[in-house]
Amino acid sequence: MPAIGPTLTNRNAAAVLRDGLSHVRQGDVTVDCSALTQVDSSAVAVLLAWQRAAAQRGQSLALHGVPPQLQSLASLYGVDGLLGLAAGASLPHHHHRH
Repeated sequence: MPAIGPTLTNRNAAAVLRDGLSHVRQGDVTVDCSALTQVDSSAVAVLLAWQRAAAQRGQSLALHGVPPQLQSLASLYGVDGLLGLAAGASLPHHHHRH
């Protein structure tokens, strides 16, 4: 999968989502996030959609170079474990209900 960035916000999320989904369908589930400098909650939604698509193929999304801002957003929404970003990411995932 090509590297994402430098921006993944609501302005370009739909295009990035479509591009990434086509890569996931081809079995490419490694994502380079190191170029990301500007993210919002849309970035988390895009990554979750890619993770769901990968899971449907029996694979798991592999995120590399995740910037602190994206890590914080994922943690804030309680999905860092789902995305493999939590400190205990290798532990079983706990689903939080709100």
